[in-house]
Amino acid sequence: MAYENLYSPEFRAALSADPNGVLLDVRTAPEVAERRIPGSLHLDVMQPDFSVNALELDPTKNYFVYCRSGGRSAQACMILEESGFTGRLVNLMGGITGYDGPTE
Repeated sequence: MAYENLYSPEFRAALSADPNGVLLDVRTAPEVAERRIPGSLHLDVMQPDFSVNALELDPTKNYFVYCRSGGRSAQACMILEESGFTGRLVNLMGGITGYDGPTE
């Protein structure tokens, strides 16, 4: 199963319609401190232990993943896929920079 790429309107609609969806922020801690999407879980894909920490997540849930511009979140989706995650994996194209929903 390959991950999906969705732009902000479709990403938000898919997440809000998914009772099994988890919003995952894979940016660095300083980036998260600047601005984040409410309700997101933080797991920095740039940390060397990302793959190990990701195994603590439920692999059957659907993950809606974002970063600053979409590159690191695509990388995170690939890592989750390779780690045996069986749920839907969705990358936010354009990242939080292109996100048109509420942030905090």
